[in-house]
Amino acid sequence: MTRNISRRGMIVAGAATGLAGAAAMVARPALAVAERGDQGSGQRGGTALTHVTVIDPATGKVLPDMTVVVRGDRITDVGRADQVRVDGTTVVDLRGKFLIPGLADMHMHAQAEGIDNGLYVANGVTTVREMAGSPLAQDWRTRIDAGTLLGPRYTLGSRIIDGAPSIWDPAYLDIIQIANPEEARAAVRGEIARGADFIKVYSRVSRDAYRALAAEAHRQGVPFAGHCPDQVAIDEAADLGQASVEHMFWTPFETSRKEAEIRAEIDRMRLELGDYSGWFAAIHPLEWSAAHSYSPAKARQLYGKLARRRTRQVPTLAMHYGLDNARDLNMDDPRNKYLPPSAVGSQELARQEFYLKDRAPSEDAEWAAMFQYRLRTVKQMHEAGVPLMTGTDTGTCAVWPGFSVHDELSHFVAAGLTPMEALYTATVEPADFLGVRSGRIARDHAADLVVLDANPLNDITNTQALSGVVVRGKYIGPQDRLNILSEVERVAATTPAAAVAAGCPCHAG
Repeated sequence: MTRNISRRGMIVAGAATGLAGAAAMVARPALAVAERGDQGSGQRGGTALTHVTVIDPATGKVLPDMTVVVRGDRITDVGRADQVRVDGTTVVDLRGKFLIPGLADMHMHAQAEGIDNGLYVANGVTTVREMAGSPLAQDWRTRIDAGTLLGPRYTLGSRIIDGAPSIWDPAYLDIIQIANPEEARAAVRGEIARGADFIKVYSRVSRDAYRALAAEAHRQGVPFAGHCPDQVAIDEAADLGQASVEHMFWTPFETSRKEAEIRAEIDRMRLELGDYSGWFAAIHPLEWSAAHSYSPAKARQLYGKLARRRTRQVPTLAMHYGLDNARDLNMDDPRNKYLPPSAVGSQELARQEFYLKDRAPSEDAEWAAMFQYRLRTVKQMHEAGVPLMTGTDTGTCAVWPGFSVHDELSHFVAAGLTPMEALYTATVEPADFLGVRSGRIARDHAADLVVLDANPLNDITNTQALSGVVVRGKYIGPQDRLNILSEVERVAATTPAAAVAAGCPCHAG
């Protein structure tokens, strides 16, 4: 049978082949200091960061005139500058600067060789969670662990496991469709065999298949996370042990007085294979109805359960901002120079074909209001003790690897978190979630650190005033950091024009 490839199909195809295809064409460029084995300074004797103000979100403390000693990939000492021995180390005087733990992006999608890892390191993002089983990310992790590539610490999800039919077209993206519990259990076992650290569940998984998936994941001893399927209530997902819920499409339903009516509409929803734009069109009116029938009592009940279960919410406000304010997005952002022109063009095509295609200008205020509702929801969740984590959903419109973690922090503060609380969502909470000794500036913790020229507690946008980065114990000073950004810009500009930009394997970007 002959398949007609539409403009929509071209976008989705970009998500499948994407800049991963461009990676082969640019043949693993050497990212300045990022692809050599001698990155940074102090590799043999260690590095001492002296006279710096330490900001530790884990304790909420601000400690002036401190010295942090790094040997290998661990922090070996932290203390007052006049009390810590720095013999044998390379001393970096950081008077007037501020030190925070390395940041995390807990919802990203690998896009491009020679671009992603450089942008993460240059932006102080030292931990990432890849959400779609990307072979590219698997290759990066192998090379990073071997010491031949400088980059963040990777946690890798399975391929997307969706219902049947999926709202993704399998001709364009390597997904798994499950129609029943037996297929769900087999999918979990298969993805674990492929090396997944966790199982990624998606929007259209049926309730009985979801329950089987959850049970099999527990049986195999791996977490499962991702979308909350349309047919599953978030409180049930929490009871079944879903580790994190991504995005905020489903949250309004369970806090609505009209939940029964909304779920009846969801049960009647019929979507064909690959009809992602149809899903957007069907879900938004239900979100809008739920937002206008909000029940504080139901919200307290739901958020209380999420807090007790430690079910993390990853709001991906950067993605939602682009979706909810699509017509007013600045598609000429200067950060676009770090993406190939084809990637920027693909994002614009996605904005028109997915976000704005069926949206009249008269509806823009409604969509923008929905984003403000999401901000209020984040504040309410935080106040109820629901654990929040930063995540950006790279590949969607106006989202950039590394840079958008800082955007996400600003959205958290706009929602009502303090700058220290926002930093917690990007440092301590991800470390606790992953069960690793990072996210703190303390002895025997990972030497993943960010040096800032200005105090982020005064203004959260000061996290963008980066001076240096420590990743896996390697100090990247100001000039090396600028070299990385310059090399990424060069790679972006020379990526072949025929390469199609990678989209987000979550939202058909």
